[in-house]
Amino acid sequence: MLEVRDTERDLRQVRLRLAVAMGLVVACFGILVGRFVYLQIYRYAGFHAQAKENRIALVPAPPARGLIFDRNGVLLAENVSAYTLELAPKRLARLEDTITALSEVVEITARDRQRFRRLLEDSRSTDSVPLKVRLTDEEVARLAANRFRFPGVEISARLFRNYPHGETAAHVIGHIGRISPDDKRRLEEQDRLSRYAGSTHIGKAGVELSYESVLHGQVGSQEVEVSAGGRIMRTLSRTPPVPGSNLVLSIDIRLQKLVEQLYGNRRGALVAIEPKTGDVLAMVSHPSFDPNLFVDGIDAPAWQALNEDPDKPLLNRPLRGAYPPGSTYKPFMALAALTSGTRTPQETIFDPGYFQ
Repeated sequence: MLEVRDTERDLRQVRLRLAVAMGLVVACFGILVGRFVYLQIYRYAGFHAQAKENRIALVPAPPARGLIFDRNGVLLAENVSAYTLELAPKRLARLEDTITALSEVVEITARDRQRFRRLLEDSRSTDSVPLKVRLTDEEVARLAANRFRFPGVEISARLFRNYPHGETAAHVIGHIGRISPDDKRRLEEQDRLSRYAGSTHIGKAGVELSYESVLHGQVGSQEVEVSAGGRIMRTLSRTPPVPGSNLVLSIDIRLQKLVEQLYGNRRGALVAIEPKTGDVLAMVSHPSFDPNLFVDGIDAPAWQALNEDPDKPLLNRPLRGAYPPGSTYKPFMALAALTSGTRTPQETIFDPGYFQ
């Protein structure tokens, strides 16, 4: 039989299907356009702020610490520029694997690892933690050449405190150390924590501690553009930090060194005061210690050696020692004779036994 098709009905079905399909397409485009308008117009301000925060970061700029001089302008505490290898734990998926890989490029000692773990416990998740400090030029070159292999690893230029006279006047000058959780709590109680944004060290003893507010300075900031990986691309604006003020002590470092040499292997304390002005010319606690050991964090063997030394080099004898009254005239005259060159150390009447 010959089948007769209803052409009109077929056309109506096709038109209906096309209309339904067209309606679905228009509805989808309407949803997309509505969503586009919602995101681009009504939510523009919020997303623009988020994008700007992701692209632009405000990085604190720590100030340079003030210098310390003796009465004659001799430098007692200085700042030395050096490079440090830092890791951002938040951007590292496998921290230990990264450290192992870095040890193939530069030497990572057991002390470096131990200090890194201790600092990692005290740091916030957003902080960069130093793994190796005071890199040599060769180490910096090797790390720069392999920089692409280590996302989350930075080479930063920092200022390090240095005490060029070592043990001489160590108890007077004191030393700085890394900011501990106790230091942070104390600064927060004093409402001074914001002044230490970006800073890693604080005065721990001696003049460094007593004049911390003077030596520290004021923190600055810089607005930088960062990549998706967190790497700084360029600096947009900068508010420079205000360096700390310099200090000039009444101490005469030459006299201080002479008295410490005269003590030899003896233990004792001496304070030499200018009678006319009351200036302290020398303040000796013998034996002494090297304050440079504490700047980057003293290691366990060095701390044990100092702490268990029977001569107690960490004891500040002029301030904490208990001594019976003795002759103050003879030591002063002996020091005057020594500094004037009229007597030799063998001829002097100075007897360190008075101060033991």
